[in-house]
Amino acid sequence: MTRPASPPPKGRGATLNPQGRFERLGREAVDDGWDRPGEELPPLATTVTEEQPKSVITRNDSPDIPFDRSINPYRGCEHGCVYCYARPSHAWLGLSPGLDFETKLYAKTNVAKLLRQELAKPGYRVEPIALGTNTDPYQPIERERRVTREILEVLAECGHPVTIVTKSALVERDLDLLGPMAERRLARVHLSVTTLDRELARKMEPRAASPERRLQAVRTLAGRGVPVGVMVAPVIPFLTDSELEPILEAARAAGARSAGYVLLRLPHEVGDLFTAWLEAHYPLKARHVMSRVAAMRGGQDNDLQFGTRMRGTGEFADLLSRRFRIACERLGFENDVSPLDTTRFRPPARAGQLSLF
Repeated sequence: MTRPASPPPKGRGATLNPQGRFERLGREAVDDGWDRPGEELPPLATTVTEEQPKSVITRNDSPDIPFDRSINPYRGCEHGCVYCYARPSHAWLGLSPGLDFETKLYAKTNVAKLLRQELAKPGYRVEPIALGTNTDPYQPIERERRVTREILEVLAECGHPVTIVTKSALVERDLDLLGPMAERRLARVHLSVTTLDRELARKMEPRAASPERRLQAVRTLAGRGVPVGVMVAPVIPFLTDSELEPILEAARAAGARSAGYVLLRLPHEVGDLFTAWLEAHYPLKARHVMSRVAAMRGGQDNDLQFGTRMRGTGEFADLLSRRFRIACERLGFENDVSPLDTTRFRPPARAGQLSLF
């Protein structure tokens, strides 16, 4: 059943729970006469279902993504970022990309075992594995589930390079692994910072770390020798675009070496979810924001074309690109970072294989 949009659920990002685009039957909430005036709905609880996939490494050949393989320890993300481009993936499970995406989560409990098997295959060719591409590997349930931790343990043991993107300070927990890996040029971390405004962040990405805490994580990682960067993502016109330079300045002061940005993307159901969120929290800005989005996306809410989907097109997109380049040059960001080392990789021993001595 779709939950009503008003008032927005406390502690959650989406204001709606629309059915997935693959569902055959439509459902909608109705007033059955039992609700009392002013009575609030019970809070939405987070549920975690354990699953055991048959493979763990996802591969892609996208020309505008700087990696060809990734691992997603979880499906869904409790951070609840309303703009998350990964929300539509929940529709493949028969669930809503709305509130279901941030409350009905799946943990891949056999990832470490599968990863060992895949890395041990004779034909495996090593390239950095990316964590944090579809859902955050350090979302709140990682504290107990520790799936990301298990992945890093395998990669550290095998000398396999890894890159991480997260909005969580929980990444600091794994410095005992990331620090030594960084010394061997096997690890790089990016913290995603969308805004420095605490109130805006609380509404837009309610269960992610606060902006200050993310910058502290940058400082902590850099202090331990881990190459760390900042992702200003997504940049939202008329809402966060004015913060591009302040975010870069704060991240550089905290020790970030590299930087990147991504323009707001609204694939499939995310467009309606984001529009509803704007109307609930920033009704006076909603039309202006969506109008500018359309101007940067060829008249649409979203652009699927390689080469432009991350940056947009038009005068405003060009200005944003120039601002980013000038700020990076002024602040001394090293955006031509050296590649991670792939020569240290040693495959894990396969079951029944005798060690050599």
